[in-house]
Amino acid sequence: MKNHELQERKGRVFARGMGNMFPIYAARAVNAEIWDEEGKRYIDFAAGIAVVNTGHSHPEIVAAVKQQLDAFSHTCVMVTPYANVVELAEKITAIAPIEDARAIFLSTGAEAVENAIKIARVATGRPGVIAFSGGFHGRTNLCMGLTGKVVPYKKGFGPFTPEIYHVPFPAEYLGISAELSLAALDQLFKSDIQPDRVAAIIIEPVQGEGGFYPVPEGFLSKLRELCDKHGIILILDEIQTGYARTGRMFAVEHSGVEPDIMTLAKGIAGGFPISAVVGKAAIMNAPEPGGLGGTYAASPLGCAAGLAVLDIIEKESLCERATETGNRLVAGLRRLQAKHPELIGDVRGLGAMVAMELISSGDAGQANPALAKALTAKAAELGLILLSCGVRSNVIRILVPLTIEFKHLEEGLNILEEAFEACI
Repeated sequence: MKNHELQERKGRVFARGMGNMFPIYAARAVNAEIWDEEGKRYIDFAAGIAVVNTGHSHPEIVAAVKQQLDAFSHTCVMVTPYANVVELAEKITAIAPIEDARAIFLSTGAEAVENAIKIARVATGRPGVIAFSGGFHGRTNLCMGLTGKVVPYKKGFGPFTPEIYHVPFPAEYLGISAELSLAALDQLFKSDIQPDRVAAIIIEPVQGEGGFYPVPEGFLSKLRELCDKHGIILILDEIQTGYARTGRMFAVEHSGVEPDIMTLAKGIAGGFPISAVVGKAAIMNAPEPGGLGGTYAASPLGCAAGLAVLDIIEKESLCERATETGNRLVAGLRRLQAKHPELIGDVRGLGAMVAMELISSGDAGQANPALAKALTAKAAELGLILLSCGVRSNVIRILVPLTIEFKHLEEGLNILEEAFEACI
């Protein structure tokens, strides 16, 4: 089957709101390589948007899921639970940077965020939630309200859940300092909602869809102090940054800050749909029995995959490998930046969460979304899956599988440079 034929068929039966970046239909994938329906090979610099941190079709994950499938695929964890969900909870609460942690499992990242907010509201008896501009937390109604980017995520979908407030994210490259962001938060308390009505502050330690901006050093500590002062729950959205992606198991560990709650998804099960909320026991235990859950929550297949993922991260030293991978990616992008400083304004990365910001005329204030769009399209044509992002749609983000062979990493960087040169 040809890619264009499948795309035409999709267009006849799919709602247009669920589009796809490329008319490329995957037929099989191994580690950091994908082959489409026409047999063309691609280097994968997206990892299913940070989902297959352990690579496509890792044999240990495949074996674990097959074994579970032979036993059963579903019973509903709220009816007749199973051993592997208990084991997974034991392991995740043990590695989480939260003392005396408890966990729940769901299906998607958006569900994890929704449940984190539910838990925070019950635990505090307060309605308000503060999020950050540029943040992305999901596509459900509450999560759209939290998300700090209108197009395409919020346009036309309102009204959103009330009592959600936004302050500027401290993206220093965009001229928003930590001090400015904290001042905006202080002003919010004076002008919009008093702090004793705020249940939670939610933040990504490195913004994902927002542009791969890391929080400045010391910023999370300031938020921790502020939350402690006012009895506010600090939620770290680790859905894209977690599971070795940034060189630590969780990105918040770079700061030394203990969150009250973390949301996890994407990379926790190597491509199987499962997510988690992990937090302090006193907070997590606030909802009544039956208040949390879902029919497909804590899929036994996802739990089997999740246990395999944790073993792989440890055995293959993926935290350390993420750091080495990120160093190689940053070095490659900076070589390209040195050739084109007028078009590449910034190269940044934390572990293997790496990005370059495209601009015009050497001016950071002149975003270049047209180049980002052309570059991702040309890269796909040349055999590289590459993603863009950013509040200005001008950031190229790289999320390779942490297991990528370095020869494929270099091959991908070479394709990226070739595509870049072809687009300018």
